[in-house]
Amino acid sequence: MSDFTLKAELRSDIGKGASRRLRRLADKIPAIVYGGKEEAKSITLDHDEINNMLDDEAAYSSIINLNIEGETEEVLITDLQRHPFKLKLMHVDFKRIVRGEDMLANIPLHLINEDKAPGKKSGGVVTQPLTVVEISCRPSKLPEYIEVDLSNLEIGESIHLSEVELPEGVQIAAFMHGEIEEHDQAVVNMLPPAVEESDDDVEVDETEVPASEQKADAGDSEEKNED
Repeated sequence: MSDFTLKAELRSDIGKGASRRLRRLADKIPAIVYGGKEEAKSITLDHDEINNMLDDEAAYSSIINLNIEGETEEVLITDLQRHPFKLKLMHVDFKRIVRGEDMLANIPLHLINEDKAPGKKSGGVVTQPLTVVEISCRPSKLPEYIEVDLSNLEIGESIHLSEVELPEGVQIAAFMHGEIEEHDQAVVNMLPPAVEESDDDVEVDETEVPASEQKADAGDSEEKNED
């Protein structure tokens, strides 16, 4: 598991106006830490520090050591708000990790051995309708990602959540109440190769008059009208 650390400061000024000033004047962003037995904390983060951290995909599904003015809390990112058109973060939600208790987290699904799949070798097209899955596990068992092995996938076949091999101690959150069939989504499909139309497949209306003949016919009609 990757090791991530962030520095933060407690916020004393709360509200939309204060948040706007924070982003505009100090290049910082507001955030909140919640969960566990402690009260929620409003904090500020350095925009560039967390933005650079998020360049690593693992940051979205890893436990982060959040240092708030000298005190460290283990947290997980649960929500990010971004500016609608600027490359700017607007707000971050962190949830506290409680050691010894199960936690929920959204984990990316990584496809492996795609080049070995029989369907791929036959020209099949791979689609991945599900890229992230919510899992339940203890903090010590939290994976950065879950691998989905395509090495035996044939054309016309799919791999569903129930067929994905999970790391030890990890469960699919949607399956925890026994409703597997209802939530057993397809993770990846191997579709038949796309068929390209050749010139021979294009239907031609043999009754259509070529443009050159249309001009000739038009000329003949004009001559007849002059007569």
